[in-house]
Amino acid sequence: MRRTLSALGLAGALLAAAVAVPAMSASAKPEAAPEAASDRSRAADRPLVIGHRGASGYRPEHTLEAYRLAIRMGADYIEPDLVPTKDGQLVARHENEISGTTDVAAHPEFAGRRATKTIDGVPVTGWFTEDFTLAELRTLRAKERLPQVRVANTVFDGKLSVPTLQEVIDLARTEGKARGRTIGIYPETKHPSYFASIGLPLEERLVAVLKANKLTHRSDPVIIQSFETANLRKLDKLTDVKLAQLLDASGRPYDFTLAGDPRTYADLATAAGLEWIAGYADGVGANKNLIVPRDAAGKLLAPTTLIRDAHRLKLVVHAWTFRVENQFLPADFRIGTDPNARGDITAEFELFYGLGLDGVFADQPDTAVAARAGLPRR
Repeated sequence: MRRTLSALGLAGALLAAAVAVPAMSASAKPEAAPEAASDRSRAADRPLVIGHRGASGYRPEHTLEAYRLAIRMGADYIEPDLVPTKDGQLVARHENEISGTTDVAAHPEFAGRRATKTIDGVPVTGWFTEDFTLAELRTLRAKERLPQVRVANTVFDGKLSVPTLQEVIDLARTEGKARGRTIGIYPETKHPSYFASIGLPLEERLVAVLKANKLTHRSDPVIIQSFETANLRKLDKLTDVKLAQLLDASGRPYDFTLAGDPRTYADLATAAGLEWIAGYADGVGANKNLIVPRDAAGKLLAPTTLIRDAHRLKLVVHAWTFRVENQFLPADFRIGTDPNARGDITAEFELFYGLGLDGVFADQPDTAVAARAGLPRR
């Protein structure tokens, strides 16, 4: 079913012409921006700011404190990645393997649960949420996933718990009410084929939580995302909330691998691939390099036509992930040689906003909000 997208919060049709894009290498001039803007005839607002795993640049990711800070910094949506527990509860973790984001390895009572599993065709060793009940997970504490990059975040290690989806929804509503604005949730279903294969399918559980919270309509502040396609197509039949197909810069959806479908993410990012996606989804969440590629040295190249092609199909485009540290920025916007120092993230936002992007996933959502403040409203 073709979906209508005006509720997602889009950038204005005149955005590209109105935003001053920073100087770049000659190959990186955004020639596609005027055409992308001219293709957009629907009602629009400023781009969404999505707190990527919360304000994960300032707090350990996927904790209530990270989500709360993202909201206070002005994020429109917060993003919980969802994995199940042994007893079928949905919790917010980037991966079901949790040794990098919790103190599970320091719990001798759980030493025997360390295991090696094959997740999406890749052997992974550690501790997995599906081997713990929710009550057992409650005894663990979160820790910073990138301690060498975000040293300041390690002060919170051992202090924050693993939240459930319900707690994330409750937080969004409480904080939104306190601020007089609606805060959306942007959950990602992680490894859906894997979880279905072990008897813990995600789709019905997610829809049940949304229904219990009266989040069932297209106008409700929910967008469900996934790197796989089959579960989004299933969700399209189970719920009317908005859906976003995630697209990486390499590889292919794991459900394609299982089904023998030879298409890749690059194929899905073409005009023909986007037309197929438009049959079940409202938008795409694209790796930034699919929009503005980089060369081998990390310098920006000319923008692709992905935004223009998606907008012609009335698909919105949200890009990931925007991070302030030099190592995550294109070479054009790095400042100094320290990979962990802050670069010119504002210039990167101005570039992507100027191309007509509809939303950004940001580890430091305050920087995305600040850059957006200079854009014109319609």
